[in-house]
Amino acid sequence: MIIQSRNVWTSSIFTPAQIEITDGKITNIYPYGTKKADTDYEDLRIIPGMIDVHCHGGLGFDTNDADPKGLKKWAKGLLNEGITSFCPTTVTQSEEILTKAVANVAAVKESGFDEGAQILGIHFEGPYLNVDHKGAQPEQYIVTPNVEQFKRYQKAAHGLIRIITVACENDPDFALTHYCSDTGVNVSLGHSGASYEQAVMAVMNGARSITHTYNGMTDMHHREPGIPGAAMNLRDTYSELICDGNHVAWPAMRALIEAKGRDHMIMIDDALCAKGCEPGTYELGGQSIEIRKNGSAYLKGTDTLAGGTMQFNRGLQNLIEKVQIPVDWAINMTSLNPARYLKVDDHKGRIAYGYDADLAVLDRDYDIVQVYAKGRAVK
Repeated sequence: MIIQSRNVWTSSIFTPAQIEITDGKITNIYPYGTKKADTDYEDLRIIPGMIDVHCHGGLGFDTNDADPKGLKKWAKGLLNEGITSFCPTTVTQSEEILTKAVANVAAVKESGFDEGAQILGIHFEGPYLNVDHKGAQPEQYIVTPNVEQFKRYQKAAHGLIRIITVACENDPDFALTHYCSDTGVNVSLGHSGASYEQAVMAVMNGARSITHTYNGMTDMHHREPGIPGAAMNLRDTYSELICDGNHVAWPAMRALIEAKGRDHMIMIDDALCAKGCEPGTYELGGQSIEIRKNGSAYLKGTDTLAGGTMQFNRGLQNLIEKVQIPVDWAINMTSLNPARYLKVDDHKGRIAYGYDADLAVLDRDYDIVQVYAKGRAVK
Protein backbone atom coordinates (compact mmCIF):
# COMPACT_ATOMS: atom_id res chain seq x y z
CA MET A 1 0.00 0.00 0.00
CA ILE A 2 1.17 3.51 -0.83
CA ILE A 3 -0.25 6.69 0.63
CA GLN A 4 0.93 10.20 -0.09
CA SER A 5 0.59 13.85 0.89
CA ARG A 6 2.31 17.12 0.20
CA ASN A 7 2.74 17.44 3.95
CA VAL A 8 4.42 14.34 5.42
CA TRP A 9 6.30 14.92 8.67
CA THR A 10 9.91 13.83 8.57
CA SER A 11 12.32 14.70 11.40
CA SER A 12 11.53 18.41 11.69
CA ILE A 13 9.73 19.51 8.51
CA PHE A 14 6.72 18.71 6.37
CA THR A 15 7.70 17.50 2.91
CA PRO A 16 5.87 16.11 -0.17
CA ALA A 17 6.27 12.33 0.00
CA GLN A 18 4.82 8.87 -0.56
CA ILE A 19 4.86 6.27 2.21
CA GLU A 20 4.98 2.62 1.22
CA ILE A 21 3.57 0.26 3.87
CA THR A 22 4.10 -3.52 3.93
CA ASP A 23 3.12 -5.83 6.81
CA GLY A 24 2.70 -2.96 9.23
CA LYS A 25 6.08 -1.37 8.52
CA ILE A 26 7.24 1.59 6.47
CA THR A 27 9.22 -0.11 3.72
CA ASN A 28 10.01 2.85 1.48
CA ILE A 29 9.54 6.58 1.18
CA TYR A 30 9.44 8.21 -2.25
CA PRO A 31 9.02 11.75 -3.54
CA TYR A 32 5.36 12.76 -3.91
CA GLY A 33 3.82 11.43 -7.13
CA THR A 34 6.58 8.92 -7.89
CA LYS A 35 4.29 5.88 -7.98
CA LYS A 36 0.57 5.29 -8.20
CA ALA A 37 -0.81 5.93 -4.72
CA ASP A 38 -3.64 3.97 -3.14
CA THR A 39 -4.68 7.11 -1.25
CA ASP A 40 -3.71 10.71 -1.95
CA TYR A 41 -4.25 12.98 1.02
CA GLU A 42 -3.20 16.01 -1.05
CA ASP A 43 -2.41 18.87 1.39
CA LEU A 44 -3.50 17.11 4.60
CA ARG A 45 -0.76 16.64 7.20
CA ILE A 46 0.53 13.17 8.01
CA ILE A 47 2.30 12.96 11.37
CA PRO A 48 3.59 10.05 13.48
CA GLY A 49 0.91 8.25 15.49
CA MET A 50 0.73 9.89 18.90
CA ILE A 51 1.79 8.21 22.16
CA ASP A 52 0.10 8.86 25.53
CA VAL A 53 2.17 7.68 28.51
CA HIS A 54 -0.27 8.86 31.20
CA CYS A 55 -3.97 8.10 30.78
CA HIS A 56 -6.28 6.41 33.28
CA GLY A 57 -9.24 5.62 31.08
CA GLY A 58 -12.04 6.82 28.86
CA LEU A 59 -15.47 5.99 27.47
CA GLY A 60 -16.61 4.88 30.92
CA PHE A 61 -13.62 2.59 31.61
CA ASP A 62 -10.89 3.06 34.20
CA THR A 63 -7.68 1.00 34.30
CA ASN A 64 -8.45 0.02 37.89
CA ASP A 65 -11.73 -1.59 36.71
CA ALA A 66 -9.74 -4.61 35.44
CA ASP A 67 -12.37 -5.19 32.74
CA PRO A 68 -10.94 -6.57 29.48
CA LYS A 69 -13.93 -5.46 27.39
CA GLY A 70 -13.67 -1.94 28.77
CA LEU A 71 -9.93 -1.75 28.09
CA LYS A 72 -10.41 -2.91 24.50
CA LYS A 73 -13.24 -0.42 23.90
CA TRP A 74 -11.07 2.39 25.27
CA ALA A 75 -8.06 1.33 23.18
CA LYS A 76 -10.23 1.47 20.04
CA GLY A 77 -11.55 4.89 21.01
CA LEU A 78 -8.05 6.33 21.39
CA LEU A 79 -7.50 5.93 17.66
CA ASN A 80 -10.09 8.65 17.03
CA GLU A 81 -7.69 11.13 18.67
CA GLY A 82 -4.66 10.02 16.66
CA ILE A 83 -3.22 7.98 19.56
CA THR A 84 -1.70 4.74 18.25
CA SER A 85 0.17 3.68 21.43
CA PHE A 86 -0.41 4.25 25.13
CA CYS A 87 0.33 3.28 28.72
CA PRO A 88 -2.81 2.48 30.75
CA THR A 89 -2.36 4.23 34.09
CA THR A 90 -3.50 3.12 37.53
CA VAL A 91 -4.85 5.18 40.43
CA THR A 92 -3.88 4.54 44.06
CA GLN A 93 -5.98 1.73 45.52
CA SER A 94 -5.70 -1.44 47.61
CA GLU A 95 -3.13 -4.06 46.66
CA GLU A 96 -5.92 -6.41 45.62
CA ILE A 97 -7.46 -3.93 43.17
CA LEU A 98 -4.13 -2.78 41.73
CA THR A 99 -2.98 -6.38 41.26
CA LYS A 100 -6.13 -7.18 39.29
CA ALA A 101 -5.74 -3.98 37.27
CA VAL A 102 -2.19 -4.63 36.10
CA ALA A 103 -2.93 -8.31 35.47
CA ASN A 104 -5.85 -7.29 33.25
CA VAL A 105 -3.69 -4.98 31.14
CA ALA A 106 -1.08 -7.73 30.73
CA ALA A 107 -3.74 -10.28 29.75
CA VAL A 108 -5.24 -8.01 27.08
CA LYS A 109 -1.83 -7.23 25.62
CA GLU A 110 -0.79 -10.88 25.61
CA SER A 111 -4.09 -11.95 24.02
CA GLY A 112 -2.93 -10.50 20.73
CA PHE A 113 -5.62 -7.81 20.68
CA ASP A 114 -4.73 -5.44 17.83
CA GLU A 115 -7.89 -3.50 17.03
CA GLY A 116 -6.98 -0.40 19.03
CA ALA A 117 -4.03 1.64 20.16
CA GLN A 118 -1.09 -0.56 21.14
CA ILE A 119 -0.29 -1.03 24.83
CA LEU A 120 3.38 -0.16 25.37
CA GLY A 121 3.39 -0.65 29.12
CA ILE A 122 1.68 0.32 32.35
CA HIS A 123 2.11 3.61 34.18
CA PHE A 124 1.82 2.78 37.88
CA GLU A 125 0.70 6.05 39.51
CA GLY A 126 0.61 5.40 43.22
CA PRO A 127 0.28 4.11 45.87
CA TYR A 128 3.73 5.46 46.79
CA LEU A 129 2.73 9.13 47.04
CA ASN A 130 2.66 12.02 49.51
CA VAL A 131 -0.75 12.49 51.15
CA ASP A 132 -0.25 16.28 51.24
CA HIS A 133 -0.15 16.32 47.44
CA LYS A 134 -2.56 13.48 46.74
CA GLY A 135 -4.93 15.39 44.45
CA ALA A 136 -7.70 12.91 43.62
CA GLN A 137 -5.70 9.90 44.81
CA PRO A 138 -7.52 8.19 47.75
CA GLU A 139 -5.51 8.93 50.88
CA GLN A 140 -6.37 5.74 52.76
CA TYR A 141 -4.43 3.60 50.26
CA ILE A 142 -1.27 5.72 50.04
CA VAL A 143 1.69 3.81 51.49
CA THR A 144 5.45 4.06 51.90
CA PRO A 145 7.44 2.83 48.88
CA ASN A 146 8.07 -0.90 49.28
CA VAL A 147 10.32 -2.91 46.99
CA GLU A 148 8.88 -6.31 47.90
CA GLN A 149 5.32 -5.13 47.32
CA PHE A 150 6.28 -3.58 43.99
CA LYS A 151 7.84 -6.88 42.94
CA ARG A 152 4.43 -8.51 43.49
CA TYR A 153 2.76 -5.89 41.30
CA GLN A 154 5.34 -6.33 38.56
CA LYS A 155 4.95 -10.10 38.71
CA ALA A 156 1.18 -9.77 38.28
CA ALA A 157 1.82 -7.38 35.36
CA HIS A 158 4.17 -9.90 33.71
CA GLY A 159 6.86 -7.22 33.72
CA LEU A 160 4.69 -4.70 31.89
CA ILE A 161 5.05 -1.80 34.36
CA ARG A 162 7.27 0.68 32.51
CA ILE A 163 6.67 3.86 34.54
CA ILE A 164 6.08 4.42 38.25
CA THR A 165 5.19 7.72 39.90
CA VAL A 166 6.84 8.08 43.31
CA ALA A 167 7.06 10.76 46.01
CA CYS A 168 10.84 10.53 46.30
CA GLU A 169 10.98 12.10 49.76
CA ASN A 170 9.11 9.06 51.12
CA ASP A 171 11.41 6.49 49.48
CA PRO A 172 13.93 5.50 52.21
CA ASP A 173 17.50 5.60 50.83
CA PHE A 174 15.91 5.66 47.35
CA ALA A 175 15.48 1.89 47.62
CA LEU A 176 12.50 1.63 45.26
CA THR A 177 14.02 4.18 42.89
CA HIS A 178 17.21 2.11 42.71
CA TYR A 179 15.32 -1.15 42.18
CA CYS A 180 13.16 0.29 39.41
CA SER A 181 16.12 1.92 37.73
CA ASP A 182 18.01 -1.38 37.82
CA THR A 183 15.07 -3.27 36.29
CA GLY A 184 14.18 -0.87 33.46
CA VAL A 185 11.22 0.91 35.07
CA ASN A 186 11.13 4.68 34.60
CA VAL A 187 10.79 6.46 37.94
CA SER A 188 8.78 9.68 37.69
CA LEU A 189 8.51 12.23 40.51
CA GLY A 190 4.95 13.20 41.29
CA HIS A 191 2.26 13.76 43.93
CA SER A 192 5.23 14.87 45.96
CA GLY A 193 6.29 17.53 48.43
CA ALA A 194 9.95 17.19 47.51
CA SER A 195 12.17 20.23 47.62
CA TYR A 196 14.37 21.23 44.70
CA GLU A 197 17.33 19.57 46.40
CA GLN A 198 15.43 16.34 47.05
CA ALA A 199 14.26 16.20 43.44
CA VAL A 200 17.83 16.66 42.19
CA MET A 201 19.04 13.85 44.45
CA ALA A 202 16.24 11.58 43.22
CA VAL A 203 17.36 12.14 39.63
CA MET A 204 20.96 11.45 40.63
CA ASN A 205 19.68 8.17 42.13
CA GLY A 206 17.85 7.03 39.00
CA ALA A 207 14.61 8.99 38.51
CA ARG A 208 14.08 9.99 34.87
CA SER A 209 10.99 12.18 34.69
CA ILE A 210 8.42 14.44 36.33
CA THR A 211 4.73 13.45 36.43
CA HIS A 212 2.23 16.09 35.18
CA THR A 213 4.65 18.91 35.94
CA TYR A 214 3.27 21.75 38.11
CA ASN A 215 0.33 19.60 39.26
CA GLY A 216 0.42 17.47 42.42
CA MET A 217 3.66 18.94 43.77
CA THR A 218 5.19 21.87 45.61
CA ASP A 219 4.65 25.21 43.91
CA MET A 220 7.54 26.96 42.27
CA HIS A 221 8.83 29.94 44.26
CA HIS A 222 11.82 32.10 43.40
CA ARG A 223 13.52 31.12 46.67
CA GLU A 224 12.16 27.57 46.85
CA PRO A 225 11.88 26.32 43.26
CA GLY A 226 10.67 22.83 44.21
CA ILE A 227 10.08 20.10 41.66
CA PRO A 228 9.02 22.52 38.88
CA GLY A 229 12.32 24.32 39.27
CA ALA A 230 14.15 21.02 39.14
CA ALA A 231 12.24 20.10 35.97
CA MET A 232 13.41 23.33 34.33
CA ASN A 233 17.03 22.98 35.40
CA LEU A 234 17.48 19.23 34.88
CA ARG A 235 17.16 19.44 31.13
CA ASP A 236 17.98 15.78 30.45
CA THR A 237 15.03 14.56 32.51
CA TYR A 238 11.63 14.18 30.88
CA SER A 239 8.64 16.25 31.95
CA GLU A 240 5.00 15.36 31.41
CA LEU A 241 2.62 18.27 30.79
CA ILE A 242 -1.18 18.36 30.63
CA CYS A 243 -1.92 20.73 27.76
CA ASP A 244 -5.62 21.54 28.21
CA GLY A 245 -5.19 25.08 29.57
CA ASN A 246 -6.99 24.22 32.81
CA HIS A 247 -4.27 22.32 34.65
CA VAL A 248 -1.50 24.73 33.64
CA ALA A 249 -1.72 28.26 32.25
CA TRP A 250 -0.35 28.81 28.75
CA PRO A 251 2.54 31.10 29.87
CA ALA A 252 3.65 28.53 32.48
CA MET A 253 3.61 25.83 29.82
CA ARG A 254 5.75 27.95 27.53
CA ALA A 255 8.24 28.76 30.28
CA LEU A 256 8.73 25.08 31.09
CA ILE A 257 8.97 23.98 27.47
CA GLU A 258 11.44 26.71 26.56
CA ALA A 259 13.58 25.86 29.58
CA LYS A 260 13.79 22.19 28.65
CA GLY A 261 13.96 22.37 24.85
CA ARG A 262 12.47 20.19 22.15
CA ASP A 263 13.72 16.75 23.24
CA HIS A 264 12.49 16.11 26.80
CA MET A 265 8.90 17.35 27.03
CA ILE A 266 6.00 14.86 26.82
CA MET A 267 2.39 15.86 26.32
CA ILE A 268 -0.17 13.88 28.33
CA ASP A 269 -3.90 14.19 28.95
CA ASP A 270 -4.15 12.40 32.35
CA ALA A 271 -7.51 11.21 31.00
CA LEU A 272 -10.17 9.77 33.28
CA CYS A 273 -12.94 7.24 32.67
CA ALA A 274 -15.32 10.11 31.89
CA LYS A 275 -13.30 11.20 28.86
CA GLY A 276 -15.61 11.05 25.88
CA CYS A 277 -18.65 11.31 28.16
CA GLU A 278 -20.97 14.26 28.77
CA PRO A 279 -20.38 16.70 31.69
CA GLY A 280 -21.72 15.26 34.93
CA THR A 281 -20.77 13.23 38.00
CA TYR A 282 -18.85 9.95 37.78
CA GLU A 283 -17.23 7.51 40.21
CA LEU A 284 -13.47 7.04 40.20
CA GLY A 285 -11.63 4.95 42.78
CA GLY A 286 -14.50 5.26 45.22
CA GLN A 287 -14.63 9.05 44.84
CA SER A 288 -17.17 11.26 43.04
CA ILE A 289 -15.71 13.21 40.13
CA GLU A 290 -17.39 16.12 38.35
CA ILE A 291 -16.74 16.79 34.68
CA ARG A 292 -17.40 20.48 34.19
CA LYS A 293 -18.08 22.55 31.10
CA ASN A 294 -14.42 23.55 30.84
CA GLY A 295 -13.66 19.89 30.08
CA SER A 296 -11.66 19.10 33.22
CA ALA A 297 -12.50 16.77 36.10
CA TYR A 298 -12.73 17.86 39.75
CA LEU A 299 -13.38 16.15 43.05
CA LYS A 300 -17.11 16.72 43.53
CA GLY A 301 -17.90 19.93 45.35
CA THR A 302 -14.31 21.22 45.27
CA ASP A 303 -11.88 22.98 42.93
CA THR A 304 -9.35 20.14 43.24
CA LEU A 305 -8.45 18.94 39.76
CA ALA A 306 -8.76 15.18 39.36
CA GLY A 307 -7.64 14.69 35.76
CA GLY A 308 -8.43 15.59 32.20
CA THR A 309 -10.77 14.81 29.35
CA MET A 310 -8.87 16.58 26.57
CA GLN A 311 -8.79 14.99 23.14
CA PHE A 312 -5.13 14.43 22.28
CA ASN A 313 -5.28 16.12 18.88
CA ARG A 314 -6.62 19.22 20.64
CA GLY A 315 -3.60 19.20 22.93
CA LEU A 316 -1.34 19.30 19.88
CA GLN A 317 -3.37 22.20 18.54
CA ASN A 318 -3.08 24.00 21.88
CA LEU A 319 0.69 23.67 21.90
CA ILE A 320 1.03 25.18 18.44
CA GLU A 321 -1.71 27.82 18.49
CA LYS A 322 -1.96 28.85 22.18
CA VAL A 323 1.38 28.06 23.73
CA GLN A 324 2.94 29.07 20.39
CA ILE A 325 5.92 26.76 20.44
CA PRO A 326 7.55 25.60 17.18
CA VAL A 327 5.67 22.88 15.30
CA ASP A 328 8.56 20.42 15.54
CA TRP A 329 8.73 20.86 19.33
CA ALA A 330 4.99 20.19 19.62
CA ILE A 331 5.02 17.09 17.41
CA ASN A 332 8.04 15.75 19.31
CA MET A 333 6.04 16.08 22.54
CA THR A 334 3.34 13.78 21.16
CA SER A 335 5.46 11.14 19.44
CA LEU A 336 9.25 11.03 19.38
CA ASN A 337 9.89 12.15 22.96
CA PRO A 338 7.53 9.62 24.59
CA ALA A 339 9.00 6.94 22.29
CA ARG A 340 12.50 7.82 23.49
CA TYR A 341 11.36 7.87 27.09
CA LEU A 342 9.90 4.36 26.75
CA LYS A 343 12.97 3.25 24.72
CA VAL A 344 10.91 2.23 21.70
CA ASP A 345 12.25 4.98 19.42
CA ASP A 346 13.97 2.40 17.25
CA HIS A 347 10.56 1.56 15.74
CA LYS A 348 8.07 4.20 16.91
CA GLY A 349 7.81 7.99 17.02
CA ARG A 350 9.01 8.76 13.48
CA ILE A 351 7.91 8.46 9.89
CA ALA A 352 10.98 6.73 8.51
CA TYR A 353 12.10 3.55 6.77
CA GLY A 354 11.81 0.47 8.99
CA TYR A 355 9.49 2.07 11.54
CA ASP A 356 6.02 0.90 12.47
CA ALA A 357 3.43 2.42 10.15
CA ASP A 358 1.70 4.35 12.95
CA LEU A 359 0.34 7.48 11.33
CA ALA A 360 -2.27 10.17 11.91
CA VAL A 361 -3.74 12.30 9.11
CA LEU A 362 -4.87 15.78 10.21
CA ASP A 363 -6.81 18.52 8.46
CA ARG A 364 -6.17 22.25 8.92
CA ASP A 365 -8.39 22.29 12.02
CA TYR A 366 -6.45 19.42 13.64
CA ASP A 367 -9.38 17.06 13.19
CA ILE A 368 -8.38 13.42 12.66
CA VAL A 369 -9.16 12.37 9.09
CA GLN A 370 -7.56 8.91 9.17
CA VAL A 371 -5.31 6.82 11.41
CA TYR A 372 -3.02 3.93 10.51
CA ALA A 373 -2.10 1.57 13.35
CA LYS A 374 0.81 -0.62 12.21
CA GLY A 375 -0.36 -0.08 8.65
CA ARG A 376 -4.07 -0.75 9.13
CA ALA A 377 -6.49 2.04 8.31
CA VAL A 378 -8.52 2.00 11.52
CA LYS A 379 -10.54 5.19 11.80
